[in-house]
Amino acid sequence: MGESLLEVDRLTTRFYTWAGVVSAVEDVSFHVDRGETLGIVGESGSGKTVTALSILGIVPPPGKIVAGSIHFKGRELVGLGEREMQGIRGREIGYIFQDPTTTLDPVYTVGEQIGEVIRRHQNASRRDASVKARELLGLVEIPDPEVRANQYPHQLSGGMKQRIAIARALSCNPSLLIADEPTTSLDVTIQAQVLEMMDDLKARLNMSMILITHDMGVVAETCDRVVVLYAGQVCETGTVEEVFESPKHPYTEALLTSVPHLALSKEKLMVIPGTIPNLLDPPTGCRFHPRCKYAERVCADEIPVLQQFEEDRKVACHRARELQLGSPLRDAA
Repeated sequence: MGESLLEVDRLTTRFYTWAGVVSAVEDVSFHVDRGETLGIVGESGSGKTVTALSILGIVPPPGKIVAGSIHFKGRELVGLGEREMQGIRGREIGYIFQDPTTTLDPVYTVGEQIGEVIRRHQNASRRDASVKARELLGLVEIPDPEVRANQYPHQLSGGMKQRIAIARALSCNPSLLIADEPTTSLDVTIQAQVLEMMDDLKARLNMSMILITHDMGVVAETCDRVVVLYAGQVCETGTVEEVFESPKHPYTEALLTSVPHLALSKEKLMVIPGTIPNLLDPPTGCRFHPRCKYAERVCADEIPVLQQFEEDRKVACHRARELQLGSPLRDAA
């Protein structure tokens, strides 16, 4: 285990709606070491984005953090005032939103939007911010940065918009970059290019990264460790190699076997039955038990504890020590 940059401990975030209380993130714990990429993976509605927004202190109303702690560089973020958090967002923690089309302002040029972040956090002049904005466009491999800086978002392709969003997130050289589904809206070829570029930039700029995704293939290609979330709770954590070769939680197994694999191309693609539960009224016990083929009575009656396996391997499953789960990577070998 390396030096920890971010530590999230027993984080709970809830939304208090007219229909009831939604427990979107429940008792979630993980850490991010300096220089590593942590993948947070799970289906839509598993709590990935709410976890990221909690770290940044921008959970939208009627949501709020009700328990837990978030330590960044040894500093507690939960409870910090908005002014203090503004000094951390953008400057020390960069964030790439899911859809750059909705987060880039259509009435400002891309150069102005990147420059605004630089001026706010680095007290730079308008001219210096403009120069650095063009340098950042070159850093994220946008051709003709002088020309592109004067263009508006609608004049650019989806891939270029995503690169601009990355440039804006990197504008103040953050220690931690959170990328929320950064390739979802892109075609496969552009996805690969963007992920390769982000991995290269992470190494060159000596950053840590949290990559939020529903794609286990993306995790396998880009991450060092992985946190598997289901219905707002941690199912399993560990190195990518450990989790992919020897999953310990049935949900992790289900995610792995539902991803196409070249070596198993003749096999029928598996699907996970059912859907993520309504978090206004989550299932008793293990939240995955209604969809789990290994479930027993205890799974419905008792909430599983996140058990320590190896040094950095944890699993929340009553049957984790007895089940022998499948893995496409191991089974194809």
